[in-house]
Amino acid sequence: MSGRRTKYEIYSDILETVLRRGPSPITRIAYGAGLPVDRARKALQFLVAHGLLREDTISGMKVYVLTKRGGEFLEALKIVKNT
Repeated sequence: MSGRRTKYEIYSDILETVLRRGPSPITRIAYGAGLPVDRARKALQFLVAHGLLREDTISGMKVYVLTKRGGEFLEALKIVKNT
């Protein structure tokens, strides 16, 4: 990918990472989406605030889980990207 990604491309990459890997901690999401952890944290806060991801705790570790709304949003982004 060349050039800068839009925030929607970043959100899509994050949601896609969580979809593929399942409940994931921030470091795994940041790595999967190709982001530094601090930028991933800001994007995750946005996605959680808008109900696209939810925070959960598994074995004492904070993880992020894709919501139904997040899956629908990801599908809509894919449709828009392919048109």
